[in-house]
Amino acid sequence: MFSGIVQTTLQIQDIVKKEDFATFIYRFPKEMAEGLKLGASVAQNGVCLTVRTLEKNADGSYQVSFDAIVQTLKLSNLSDVKVGDAVNIERAARFGDEIGGHVVSGHVYGCVEVLAVNQDPLNMEIVFQRPVEIKPYLLDKGFVALNGCSLTIAEVSEDTFSVWLIPETRDVTVFGNIKVGDRVNLEIDPSTQATVDTIKALMASGQLADLIATVNNA
Repeated sequence: MFSGIVQTTLQIQDIVKKEDFATFIYRFPKEMAEGLKLGASVAQNGVCLTVRTLEKNADGSYQVSFDAIVQTLKLSNLSDVKVGDAVNIERAARFGDEIGGHVVSGHVYGCVEVLAVNQDPLNMEIVFQRPVEIKPYLLDKGFVALNGCSLTIAEVSEDTFSVWLIPETRDVTVFGNIKVGDRVNLEIDPSTQATVDTIKALMASGQLADLIATVNNA
């Protein structure tokens, strides 16, 4: 589980590619690797991956590797990244941590394309496509995770949705260098998805009217 509050960005040091499989290697600073163990979960651009190897360097930093299988590469922008690219990093949340964003699973639904980037020294608006298959879950003022960042949807139209970033988010995440045409990982807010799917199921079964009548008569 993650909170959607990106802690830093790290550059990819190396990528070992095989058919339908890839291993991503990073250099974690000492403070970022504190308590990290084999098998631990770390979100990379919002994708939950498992620590495969963990080797300490002479300067106290750690070389850490993660494997990504074909399904992960198919659904996420990790298939697009290259050596030297920066990636959003968040360590898994722990009991007792402050949850400053919203609960994020690290299970990316797919990618959305950046259609426009509008910014001035203090404000940044990013406009994304709103694909038909996930349109019901992208609601005005709803939550969404984009490249692992917990964000509030500012506006929606029939085919687009937009978010606004504060300077802190822009400065500490990969969004500071985002450009039109980039693919961004998207995770739907699970509570929104559960609510929408429940209502759709009730409507399809004809039970929604009965439920509303029961509530009104209570």
